[in-house]
Amino acid sequence: MVTEGTKKPLVSVQPPPPRKINVQKYAESRALELQSLQSIIENRVNSNYRSQRNKRRRTTAFDNQIARKGYRRKRQKLGIVEKAHAESVLEKDQIKKLPRRVRRRYELKINPENGFCTSGDGTKRLRTHVWHAKRFFMTKLWGYYLPLGLQGRGKGSRALLKRLKQGVLVHDASYYSAVQLEGPEDSLISILRMVLVPSPATVTHSGNHDDSVLSSVTYGTAMLYQVGAPVSQPIAPITYIWRPTFQRNMSSDLDGRNHHSSFRQHDISDEPIKHDVDLYEKTDRMKHDSSFRHLWVWIHASAFEEGYDNLKLACQKEMEKRGISINCFSLEGQLAKLELMGSGTFQLLQKILHPVRSISENHWQLKKHVAIEENCVSQNRKSSILTNEENFSSHAMLSLNIKDPRELPVKRTDIPTEPISTEALSDAQETNYKEVADLEAMLEKNTDLPSLSWSKLEDSLCNTDDLWYATTRGLRPPVEDCVLSNEKHRERMVNFCLDDIDSGEANSSTKVQCSRSCPIMLLKNDMKELNIGYYYCFYSLKIDDGWSIILPLSWVKAFWIPLISNGAHAVGLREKHWIACEMGMPFFPSDFPDCKAYTCFVAAKVAESNQKAQLRPPSVRHLRVPILPPWGIVHATFNKEISAMETPDLSTGEDLSGANSLSNGSSKISKLDYDNDAFDGTVARTGCMLTTFLNETKTGQLLLFPYAADGKARISKFIKSELKLDLRHGSSVFSDHRLCFVRIHLHPFKEGFFEEGAVICAPCPSDISLWSSSSEKSEEGLQLSQSATRLYFKELSSGKWGMEIPDDSVARESHRWPIGFVTTASVQGSKRLGAEGFCEAVLLSHLREEQWKEMPMKQRRREIYVLVRNLRSTAYRLALASVVLEYQENDIEFL
Repeated sequence: MVTEGTKKPLVSVQPPPPRKINVQKYAESRALELQSLQSIIENRVNSNYRSQRNKRRRTTAFDNQIARKGYRRKRQKLGIVEKAHAESVLEKDQIKKLPRRVRRRYELKINPENGFCTSGDGTKRLRTHVWHAKRFFMTKLWGYYLPLGLQGRGKGSRALLKRLKQGVLVHDASYYSAVQLEGPEDSLISILRMVLVPSPATVTHSGNHDDSVLSSVTYGTAMLYQVGAPVSQPIAPITYIWRPTFQRNMSSDLDGRNHHSSFRQHDISDEPIKHDVDLYEKTDRMKHDSSFRHLWVWIHASAFEEGYDNLKLACQKEMEKRGISINCFSLEGQLAKLELMGSGTFQLLQKILHPVRSISENHWQLKKHVAIEENCVSQNRKSSILTNEENFSSHAMLSLNIKDPRELPVKRTDIPTEPISTEALSDAQETNYKEVADLEAMLEKNTDLPSLSWSKLEDSLCNTDDLWYATTRGLRPPVEDCVLSNEKHRERMVNFCLDDIDSGEANSSTKVQCSRSCPIMLLKNDMKELNIGYYYCFYSLKIDDGWSIILPLSWVKAFWIPLISNGAHAVGLREKHWIACEMGMPFFPSDFPDCKAYTCFVAAKVAESNQKAQLRPPSVRHLRVPILPPWGIVHATFNKEISAMETPDLSTGEDLSGANSLSNGSSKISKLDYDNDAFDGTVARTGCMLTTFLNETKTGQLLLFPYAADGKARISKFIKSELKLDLRHGSSVFSDHRLCFVRIHLHPFKEGFFEEGAVICAPCPSDISLWSSSSEKSEEGLQLSQSATRLYFKELSSGKWGMEIPDDSVARESHRWPIGFVTTASVQGSKRLGAEGFCEAVLLSHLREEQWKEMPMKQRRREIYVLVRNLRSTAYRLALASVVLEYQENDIEFL
């Protein structure tokens, strides 16, 4: 007898949800629920379905459809959604006939692999031009449209400095361009010695900095000078990067099989040169030699043409000297540079940069396909590279292959890993490239396998962490935004179990031409700590760590939006200048008065200022002052100092502490005019240059103490009177010597804001006591009269500026002689209110001499008291000047 429990219960299986939903049937089946919801809504709104007036928004029906019909027809005809469709439908002649607004939208949307998009007059646009143009005030500089700053009156420095300390700032520095040099290592080093200061042979950093730069562990910075001139003229500060030797060995073999490249690598001479067979064979052997190296030199846009021509001239001289071939070509329009600054920079890079799988995985897959078994396979350690910022040394550089940051990263669990140093990273990269060489050998031995061709090898090498090799085999642009949005749309449709009509359409064109990974190079912009003590407080100018991303130009848009979306704040040139002043770094070209780029930059500002002044009525025009500082007028102070040293008899040991030769000396000169159109002098930017200046002029008694020559120990001995002051100078020592300027930090003694172009003057001992002494207090301080202010700098008929000394004895007492000028103004939102300027070294030393003789030993300071006066102001402000080369070895770092 069968019991009821023995029967298996029938389980009703519910059918899966339908792929498509019929709205009419759904509404009929849910009629009761919909009616109840409608009754609830009626009770809440009191049966009044009219929207409130304060919450109404204009809809698409507001637009005049008839008036916009022609515009929409043109949009559909142009095919703005897809660039490839527009190029196939319209010809160039048809595009030219379209309105400017439509043509410009098409031009700004394209993202070519190489080169900049240009306007009608040939001005280049950055790849982030549209993004900046909507938010920033754009200006035309150095052949580019560049973001000057945020819209407004140029304020907002306080909020910017707060973001620098607590957030991340990003700047599109794509206007920097690189020059690539190719040749034997010793020849390239010889070229760098011709044009760089400090040269690679004379750099003396702790930790073998020169060896680390040559071995491509770190990058180097230096000042580029002209070659062949009797007195070398500086061009610009540069950054140079050596290519690692193991990367070159890998790509040289591939380049032997594939001579075509996306770059136009041409010789330095414009005329075709016919080489002999022996020279060609010698050059070919040299390329496969281990001593054949590659070098990148990054130059600012304002000095790129001058620097590029100078490097070509140096290469030409080296080739004539050694009889070899050296390639020197420009990478302008190929590579870009993004600069990140702030305390949260490294954390942002960890969010954005997700390295792809290394060569080791591809290496294993290809070996398995070829049926070659090996026991040892290197592990992928890329995920542990960006774990700790302290593992990266100063000026470290790292090559990575990064996933497209626009795609959402895959969630993964963090695995604790050991920190990796830069040396370990270099070894890991070298291992990867050795594996690539093994892949080459496998493909050569298995030529009978048609599936494993060199094209497959190139696909497997897409993940090579080498931007150098990517530039030789061609840079693939990123996938277009419309393709990524369609893919995300299809993913959402699949998640909602809905059919997508366009799901079967494969984008075959983008698979071949575009890439989902990008080779980049990370540079760590780490600066030394600069400690400057002031009168009332002690400041430690700790420069925040920053990073630079070098990437292909076509990938700038792909990285820019994710950086902004993850919290980075974009800055323009004005904000970047504020940051440089706050961190105590020179800003190019504003803080490089000895360069041609500075003269051209200020000359453009002079022309713009004159044009604005002409538009104003004469009654309301401002006082006309020199925008380009008349550096030649410092010659007047220098010559006056020499003449004052000839007057007294120093052999008698006469005490000159009561007289200030730079301030109250009487002179019969009423007008002083010098050729101040060009910067007549030199700027000491390294401790060696300043030491050489002291040795050549035999001025060992000058109180300047370079950091490289144990200046800190010597200056402390002078302050403590362990070394006596020697005032026995000879005028013949300085008469035939050019003026030597040094960069200084200026800080107001009590109050004051220093503008750009302000004159730095030599104070009297009474001027210092007027501010420092508590018994002598004056609300007004030292001031000039209105007439003396107008005549201090007088514009001559020739267009030059001269200095007039007042004839009145009362006005002459308030006249102070200039020793330098301010090049970077104080930042209004900063608590330090520091400024940057340049002063003549000899005059600055004599000021320190006089002040130390007047002060007791306990009151002597390392800083030098100076007076600063804004050109349109009548008041002098007491400031403390600190010589930069007394706090650090070199002054070649720039922003």
